[in-house]
Amino acid sequence: MMPFIDVTHPLRSLSCIFVSWKIFLFAIALGSGVGPAYDTSSTLLLSPERSTYHESIFDLATRLTRWDAIYFVQASRRGYLFEQEWAFASGLPTVVSFLANVLLNLGVKHHETLESSIAIFVANVSHLLSALVLYKLGLTVWKNSRVSFVAAVLHVLSPGGLFLSAPYSESTYALLSFLGYLFFAKATLSEKRTVAHDVSLVAAGLWFGFAVNFRSNGIFNGILFAIELLRELSQPPTASSVRRRLALIAGGSALATGFVTPQVVAYRTYCYDVVESEIRPWCTKRLPSIYTFVQEHYWNVGFLRYWTPGNIPLFLLAVPMLYLLAKSGFAFLFNPYLLREEAKSTPMSKNLATFVNSMALTQLILAVLAVTNYHIQIITRISSGYPLWYWWLAALLSDSKTAGIGKNFVMFMVMYAGIQGALFASFLPPA
Repeated sequence: MMPFIDVTHPLRSLSCIFVSWKIFLFAIALGSGVGPAYDTSSTLLLSPERSTYHESIFDLATRLTRWDAIYFVQASRRGYLFEQEWAFASGLPTVVSFLANVLLNLGVKHHETLESSIAIFVANVSHLLSALVLYKLGLTVWKNSRVSFVAAVLHVLSPGGLFLSAPYSESTYALLSFLGYLFFAKATLSEKRTVAHDVSLVAAGLWFGFAVNFRSNGIFNGILFAIELLRELSQPPTASSVRRRLALIAGGSALATGFVTPQVVAYRTYCYDVVESEIRPWCTKRLPSIYTFVQEHYWNVGFLRYWTPGNIPLFLLAVPMLYLLAKSGFAFLFNPYLLREEAKSTPMSKNLATFVNSMALTQLILAVLAVTNYHIQIITRISSGYPLWYWWLAALLSDSKTAGIGKNFVMFMVMYAGIQGALFASFLPPA
């Protein structure tokens, strides 16, 4: 057990750890600002009349607006202008744009880092809230306050590091995803089947639907609804069962709607009422998806495309996180009662097993796709929205026999986040 953890005051302790961790990361970001940046793409965010560019070492908003963050901030200012920008989910730009307009209507003067500052605020508030929700989720699923608290702390210390503080979607995705899991768990892990529980299923679908607008991999959360629906369909129908089936269909549809809506908007923009000679290639596909097209065409995302000799170091950097995802995923897949053995003999044992197995499948699919299709280095940040590996590592830390192994993983997380923070703020890879 880590010495700074006080489970008697979980919310206060989590908040204190969160603030301390952020101060540490922000200090690294500011400290890395000595000297010129490796890349000056941040000048794209400056007003046209600025002919020279100088970053202040105290300009945290600029230090955190790196790599993909530039696209998110630009999209929040003027929407999607270029086709390749559709690779970046619209959730964060929409929220930032809305909040910026609210501030401007209240009389706040627009400045060059307004959108960046708002996005950083949204990311950090989301990160704190997601840690608190993860703690509540752990209590709901495992009835274990220690494991739940340690897992929430691990989420704070996620190797995603500054990506969870910068204008990126990961922290907000984690918050919305954890809320979806929480509502789903409350609906399916209860012995009762009231209308309120079914409404909770629909609410879970809505949270997941919002989440998929921040990160497209959120579509995998539909596995929870699909498996639970199949389980319901295998049983004789009753009044409560029919209601539960309708709730699952509604919740799954809400998630699917969240995923499809941006694609429909893009189709109307690029494919609808357009001269035939100007129609983009993806418009004529059987299932037209601008996201799939731009990822492949502009960002070279595809099956085994990242398997090149030059990317071997990035694969090596991703190994610890891939191991955590795979090891914990298979551990819970083969023993869904890993952290709650007494649940085997309860009436709700099958419900718990189905829920945990579904979560394990989504995590394992993410790990496989990260190796075969994604730019492998992003696994350290997109894994932040998946609870199982936090719980598995928390269990290692809470057991004296395995605490040493768990501490090694925590050491990796802290070291990786710190080094990555310095590289990120200096506009150096990996990102």
